Amino acid sequence: MSTFFRRLSKATPIAFSHAFRTQSQSSSSHFRFPVGAIAAISGGISYFYYFSEPNLVHLDQINEDTGPKTALIPDKWVEFKLQEKAKVSHNTHLYRFSFDPNLKLGLDVASCLITRAPLGEDAEGKTKYVVRPYTPISDPDSKGYFDLMIKIYPEGKMSQHFDKLNPGDVVEVKGPVEKIRYTPNMKKHIGMIAGGSGITPMLQVIEAILKNPEDNTKVSLIYANVSPDDILLKKKLDMLAASHPNLKVFYTVDSPSKYWVGGTGYISKDMASKGLPAPSDDTLILVCGPPGMMKHVSGGKAKDWTQGEVSGVLKELGYTEDMVYKF
Repeated sequence: MSTFFRRLSKATPIAFSHAFRTQSQSSSSHFRFPVGAIAAISGGISYFYYFSEPNLVHLDQINEDTGPKTALIPDKWVEFKLQEKAKVSHNTHLYRFSFDPNLKLGLDVASCLITRAPLGEDAEGKTKYVVRPYTPISDPDSKGYFDLMIKIYPEGKMSQHFDKLNPGDVVEVKGPVEKIRYTPNMKKHIGMIAGGSGITPMLQVIEAILKNPEDNTKVSLIYANVSPDDILLKKKLDMLAASHPNLKVFYTVDSPSKYWVGGTGYISKDMASKGLPAPSDDTLILVCGPPGMMKHVSGGKAKDWTQGEVSGVLKELGYTEDMVYKF
């Protein structure tokens, strides 16, 4: 396992996803805004909460007869041990956390989990935590492990905490938090707009569709990044699109390289009209990315974190609130 990850850490981002999938199967344990630079992981935002220690559960201490059927517990913090980590790109790492190999994580499509890390003490001497949501990129049906892909930001309190983790360290997690309940064939055509690490919930839905031979849903993804080097899991997405005719992927970047053949610049009205299914009762558009992209494409969520009104490019193209979901 360690040898595998050492090789993986030296590999290019393009080679990463295929090698990691092989390992997973064998394991038993415009705006011309800089999309990637300001991306919020899976739509998460910066906020702090305070929690008491009695809610912490050590998974390996749970009695097997009375313990949970899944590794995640919605109302309790559970410690998960970091098994391995590997570099995906110049500023993004993948982390594999392990748990009882007889259990599934307990995540539905599309859902995320919540992580927390200590951040000193408040005025009353109570532990203060930084809390962030993340969407695993591993198969929800996998047993004994889950994978998080996390972009490291210089000022990101949680991502900096993850960056300092070593195998054997633990992270406190609880959930799941359901975003939108996906069911096979719920729509004829799903369009997706992702920016930076906002690809993670999209990948969760894509893989759920493609692995189900009874699911005939078409998927069209527009994926925006700063540069070609910032495109996460491109090799994986390209392989999935090549082997599944119901998946189409279009990339656009702010700073193209000399031989770049995809789109250039922000996600425009023309780009969306050509790359997404037309407005319809049988259409759903999923959007996840940094605040600037969300505002431009679909509008952000309401102040109370409900979906809010649709605005921006999608409104101009005729999509209504019941046709758009914002992660």
